[in-house]
Amino acid sequence: MALFGEFKLGNTPLSNRIVMAPMTRSRAPDDIATEQVALHYTQRATAGLIVSEGTPISREGQGYLFNPGIYTPEQIEGWKLVTDSVHSAGGKMFAQLWHVGRVSHTSIQIDGKAPVSATCKPAQGAVAFGYTENGEPGFVPTSVPRPLTTEEVARVVEDFAQAAQNAMDAGFDGVEIHGANGYLLEQFLNPLVNDRTDRYGAADLQDRLRFVFDVVDAACARIGADRVGIRISPYGQLFDMPIYPEIDETYSALCAGMHRRGIAYVHVMDQSHFFMAGESSAAQEQALRELLKQCKAELGETALILAGDMTRERAQGLLDANLTDLAAFGQPFIANPDLVARLKNGWSLAVPDRDTYYGGGAQGYIDYGPYAG
Repeated sequence: MALFGEFKLGNTPLSNRIVMAPMTRSRAPDDIATEQVALHYTQRATAGLIVSEGTPISREGQGYLFNPGIYTPEQIEGWKLVTDSVHSAGGKMFAQLWHVGRVSHTSIQIDGKAPVSATCKPAQGAVAFGYTENGEPGFVPTSVPRPLTTEEVARVVEDFAQAAQNAMDAGFDGVEIHGANGYLLEQFLNPLVNDRTDRYGAADLQDRLRFVFDVVDAACARIGADRVGIRISPYGQLFDMPIYPEIDETYSALCAGMHRRGIAYVHVMDQSHFFMAGESSAAQEQALRELLKQCKAELGETALILAGDMTRERAQGLLDANLTDLAAFGQPFIANPDLVARLKNGWSLAVPDRDTYYGGGAQGYIDYGPYAG
């Protein structure tokens, strides 16, 4: 399977198997995508697929200032500017639908309310990007959440479904549901975080999976399964996500459920280097390959995307071994808008300026040029 060959994702034709992974850049001062955001993505439209930065499905779902949401008419119009521009350059783009759950702060929430979650347990050691005591934007410790009631869970499911429809109205080719990195869906999945006793509770695997499946089913019903993907991070420990014994069983059942639903893809974020920090790189890679093999066995025809520390050689090796279908690159796309050409031709990669990753203006966002030899 060639990294630079065509691929059909659901019913969406891709020009190659390289995915631009979702990356928060905090360049939307009014939480609305701008012309600058459109230019940033269009510069990178030679990727087979672009997955947008996380776009909050509601004000409640927001944990970081200056991220373009997808729940108001103005935000939909902002994203329409982006997708029109990307499509004009021949690109394809999915919107990553995001609810952070407890990884938020009262200063971001309407009327200073507590963030919502599967639990009332705060995310120890985690921070949100909200307003400090001085009223200035900055990193602040996450606030103590309140658990969603059973009835409210249905409302959040509908928020995801409406966001999926909004994404179609904004011209996206599909949506990726953010089920990774310690955010709301994973807060329900993890039995050491989820302490509920209702039908979404931790005692039974199917109950822990229920919220994820409800969200996916609602999005599929609204826009079609072939336009829906999901991102997961097995063994991830971001934002106070403890490791639990049932991880393999949980994600095996989740992938099997996605296969039954016929969604377009499952996007795995490789965090094995955190989980196996004391192990050799060879041991980490072997553990990852076993995970991918398990996922592929459950997914059947549903595509598998892998992200995390990706290189051309690693991507091609995983494709050749039939352990993944597409390879997602994150940070390399920041300083290399022409990443696909650089990888294909073996050209050197520019190094991004980490000080410009989050916030600011054009510098470090749209001023990286193509390869100049």
